[in-house]
Amino acid sequence: MVQGHLTLIIIKERWLCHPGTMNHTQINQREKVWNVRSVSAPPSQKAVSAMVESLGCSSILGALLYLRGYTDPKSAGDFLYMKTEMMGDPFAIKDMEKAVARIERAIRTHEKIVVYGDYDVDGVTAVCALYLYLKKQGADIGYYIPNRTGEGYGVSVPAVEKLIDAGTRLIVTVDTGITAAEEVAFAKARGVDFVVTDHHECRADLPEAVAVVNPHRPDDTYPFKDLAGVGVVFKLLCALESRLTGAPMIEAVGAICRDYADLVAIGTVADVMPVRGENKIIIKYGLSRIENSERPGLRALMEAVAAPTDDKPTSKKKRKISSGFIGFTIAPRINAAGRVRTADIAVELFLSEDMERARPLAEQLCIANKERQAQENEITQEAYAKIEAEHDFERNPVIVLSSDHWHHGVIGIVSSRITEHFGLPSILISFEGSQTTGEEAVGKGSGRSIKGMNLVDALVYSSEHLVKFGGHELAAGLSVTRASLPAFCEAVNAYAREKLTDEALQPTLDADMELSPREVTLALAEELLLLEPYGIGNATPVFCLRDVTLTECTPISGGKHTRMVVSRDGTSLQAMFFSCSQSELNLFVGDKIDLAFTVDINEYRGRRSVQLIVKDARLAESETVRQAQQRERFDAIWNGEAFEEDDVIPSRDDFAAVYTLVRRNVRGGVEELSLRALLTQVRLFPGGEQMGYVKLKFIIKILQELNLVGIEEPEEEYYRFELYYTAKTDLEKSNLLRRLRAQWRHG
Repeated sequence: MVQGHLTLIIIKERWLCHPGTMNHTQINQREKVWNVRSVSAPPSQKAVSAMVESLGCSSILGALLYLRGYTDPKSAGDFLYMKTEMMGDPFAIKDMEKAVARIERAIRTHEKIVVYGDYDVDGVTAVCALYLYLKKQGADIGYYIPNRTGEGYGVSVPAVEKLIDAGTRLIVTVDTGITAAEEVAFAKARGVDFVVTDHHECRADLPEAVAVVNPHRPDDTYPFKDLAGVGVVFKLLCALESRLTGAPMIEAVGAICRDYADLVAIGTVADVMPVRGENKIIIKYGLSRIENSERPGLRALMEAVAAPTDDKPTSKKKRKISSGFIGFTIAPRINAAGRVRTADIAVELFLSEDMERARPLAEQLCIANKERQAQENEITQEAYAKIEAEHDFERNPVIVLSSDHWHHGVIGIVSSRITEHFGLPSILISFEGSQTTGEEAVGKGSGRSIKGMNLVDALVYSSEHLVKFGGHELAAGLSVTRASLPAFCEAVNAYAREKLTDEALQPTLDADMELSPREVTLALAEELLLLEPYGIGNATPVFCLRDVTLTECTPISGGKHTRMVVSRDGTSLQAMFFSCSQSELNLFVGDKIDLAFTVDINEYRGRRSVQLIVKDARLAESETVRQAQQRERFDAIWNGEAFEEDDVIPSRDDFAAVYTLVRRNVRGGVEELSLRALLTQVRLFPGGEQMGYVKLKFIIKILQELNLVGIEEPEEEYYRFELYYTAKTDLEKSNLLRRLRAQWRHG
């Protein structure tokens, strides 16, 4: 250390910093609690060894299968290698025999049949699959999907009357109809039959249709209950194919899979059905059909998705078709038709017999999706502004917002965004298109919830203030008058205050198991492909790495994402943290960290390598302890304790390095820095490699004491810097620096 007279020359300039450049609230959000299954409920080593020996898999895959409930070689093998012959007999579903007989009669006698469906992806694909099959059988076939804005969800008497007047003799519902008792009775009185196929929860009284095919019927004993609406149609098609052709059921199932598994897979994934049992078979087979699709409408839609845009160049790489591709790329475009246009566009796309007809329809879906995205973004911005201006977070756990002009078809998506962002239930209500005005106007709402509060139960509690409601534990819809909205808001929040404990509001991350860096290999990434397709009930495996060193941290895509390299025990791994900037990450090179991640395969210029996709990252416990020890040491020296080490008192070069880096950051527009961020930069500065926490913090205190730099500390160890003109300054004037020297017990 250089002793003696220290002088620091401050360059003649003034940089004013502005508050709020660093998002402290975001950085200081409550850390997620990691729930690691292999820690809370360790797998049986004996069972895992049996699976490894029987299936020839790794112990990691064996443990994963065990943790997901496949605890013996047979159940694990059935899950991994499901075949179509493992599907249940469709005639085991209640009323399937009646449904097949009535449809067969309608085909034979040339009665006009109409397939009546819903406007979401599940409904659209169900309509298309049944329509195409019946048309192939020579039926007199049509379809009907209500308009979301004008008619709303489900079967209605005016729609049924219109179909009957047009000559319809048999209406077959798909993905709807289980609550249509009044509409079915109306048709029956007019001499028209209904066959209801649905998968939604049943009420006590079923419609008096010719057949009600729904695995959720209380009297239905079919073992697999998790079929989507299009999944129920799939079972109907298999039953029809076997009956009409006389083929054995296994051959009938194979034929239906070849012709319609693509549509069934799309609807099943889009409706977020559990990826297990028959669904896993359908989705796995359907994905392979999509990848090599001969269906003009689907090919046209994938062409339109892959078309180059201003911010996306043409790619010659063949796209991998996965559940994610359906869920995030295909499904939103199909849904957009029913949300902002009419679902008929999507139906006509899949019914198209040539590319010339299909391409313009696919383009319409892409345009509709852009309209939906624009509306979604606009509503989201308005919603966030309302939350900031109106919402009382301390009193109301449920965010309830309303507007006169929000689009009904988009508010559910925005509600999902808000719930994900704030970790709280949310309900958005739109009075757009209400048939009445003033206090009697009826608004339609869509809500999303979190674990710990059943949204339907909350609506039951508040039902005296609602016109109608329905849905599931985490998602629901409702109607409410403008006059009743304040009372509803109070009631639903009163319910939430009782149910939402601090534990329920604590963000969590569910992981499968911990690994060492050496276990994260390309071979493991390839083996995990056996678990696909992923989805609800079969989530992408999440692993944890503990106590790895962050050796590289680089912003990419204009700072939107972060590329990382972590290492331990001689093994280094590449990692990507998407939608997380470096400031949001709040971790720095040299830190010991823990990672939660999924395993991916990166393909670049013909080379394949393993890559981590980060879900969460935080300081390792050992790093937290080390930093706490450093703070304790600083506090002790600050309070007058003597010290012997020579790593505390700063040299002139140390002051110069810190000042230069502060000035460089402010010039670059970074006016606020955490102590840890500045320490990382100093260590990368020539000569600053050995600077530690204690010395850096004393340098900041001395700069502040001498008024060489304007320094505010809005939060602990987060500094706001202001640089201004100062002539030559003698650092020896620092009382703190002189006191440090006096405390130093050297030599």
